[in-house]
Amino acid sequence: MKCSIEGNNVKAFGKAIHALARIGEDLWLDPVEKGLALRAVNSAHSAYACFLFSPLFFQHYSPRLSTQTLGTPVKCQLAIKSVLPLFRCLATIERNVDRCEISISTEENRVVFQFYCRHGIIKTHNLSFQESEAMQAVFPTNLCPNVLKAQAKLLGDIARHFPTSQEEITLAISPVRVTLKNYYEEESDRAMYTEMSLHPDEFDYFQVGIDSHITFCLKELRGLLAFAESHGLPVCVHFGSSGKPVSFSLDDMPLTATVVLATLEESSSAPPSQTCPTQTGQTYRWAA
Repeated sequence: MKCSIEGNNVKAFGKAIHALARIGEDLWLDPVEKGLALRAVNSAHSAYACFLFSPLFFQHYSPRLSTQTLGTPVKCQLAIKSVLPLFRCLATIERNVDRCEISISTEENRVVFQFYCRHGIIKTHNLSFQESEAMQAVFPTNLCPNVLKAQAKLLGDIARHFPTSQEEITLAISPVRVTLKNYYEEESDRAMYTEMSLHPDEFDYFQVGIDSHITFCLKELRGLLAFAESHGLPVCVHFGSSGKPVSFSLDDMPLTATVVLATLEESSSAPPSQTCPTQTGQTYRWAA
């Protein structure tokens, strides 16, 4: 695989890396004919994210090396902590980087990132990888009874009302309102509780098939919301009853992005409770 990214698209690519870093510790590069997919899955398998950059996003895109035209493109698994520093300062990238080239060397098991900067400076980074298939969330959004579509700024403003330390939030929907509130497993006098209600008119699209409320992890969603807000892209939300996944997606001409989060499955004999699986070992239900 070899591709070339120019101009502001380098910054957009970096923002996608930042969003995926909120999901898991590994990053999969999956070059296919319809574009380059970047994927991440968290350790509990309760969150999945994918950014798919179409060939139109690149100045040049070839999913296969010239010697592998009849073979299958290599799927690379990289440690996200080795990729993130390359795109750490997006403002510097925007000022100094004219072009970024990414290529895969199967002989050395390396992914090569080359940044062509101003004044003729070229920065080359060789990152080792292992060939591995990425887990994919197969989630038929067309079967979801509830669909919301909102401008990124609206959702971004909602997220900013919750403290950055907030792990989970609950979203409740009915034909007359959408309510969001923070969620704690146990009540605490020291906790700050936030709740807000939105009228259906505040959404670009509002479809309610069933009244429901779902609890999911906000922390892993913030990256996608920041990406969508910086590019002014609306976000679609597809979900159903509690215990079934919720999908957040955005679709633009050169790219699509999706985050699928497991939700808390309520017990019929007890009130809902949820903590972060990485802290307690409790896991979300992951469903296709």
